[in-house]
Amino acid sequence: MKLIASHITKSYDNKKILNDCSCVFDKPGTYVLMGPNGCGKSTFLRICALLEQQDSGEIDYLGDDTALAQDIALKRRITLVLPRTGVFNTTVFQNVAYGLRIRGLERSVIRKKVDATLDFVGLLPKAGQHGRTLSSGETQRLGIARALVLEPEVLFLDEPTASIDEENTGIIESIIGSLKKEGRSTIIMTTHDRDQAKRVGDVQLVMRNGKIEGQDLL
Repeated sequence: MKLIASHITKSYDNKKILNDCSCVFDKPGTYVLMGPNGCGKSTFLRICALLEQQDSGEIDYLGDDTALAQDIALKRRITLVLPRTGVFNTTVFQNVAYGLRIRGLERSVIRKKVDATLDFVGLLPKAGQHGRTLSSGETQRLGIARALVLEPEVLFLDEPTASIDEENTGIIESIIGSLKKEGRSTIIMTTHDRDQAKRVGDVQLVMRNGKIEGQDLL
């Protein structure tokens, strides 16, 4: 899918957060959105993920040059992982299986997909452990697993390594690198870390004053 954000504006309490923000995500790979706190990065991701409504402008998803309607079928093809993952009061396995269950998949298919995804993010040994006993870094990987098991075509990651330890940061960066190598999803992520952007990104976008002002290959 191709994502086109055109002239997006958004205000909260009469304060403009996004101001005529436009960008095109038209190639596979990892796009890294950088900018100071409060510049609108997270708001932009939520709007692109169809979880929040812009004040004006357009978000368009295209597939084979055909506009895709912004309905539940499209929303199932895109996923946003927040900096702090909410954990259901159950096991790690059941946390990851939840999205598949509500889609009506058979139990054997769910088992296969969840096991493969937990293995991919390094949490398979903890499948039977209660989700709320995980460390903060493991919890973030759990959030990524819940997104990946749905096989999104566009994966949004909002500060995926914020406030977690160096070991889990390295694991998450490795996960992003593997996804990029396998071409499983177009990844659009935010980070404050320029070195991280260089390690995992293909394209760096710079946001200032509610606009994307620059785009560079990494």
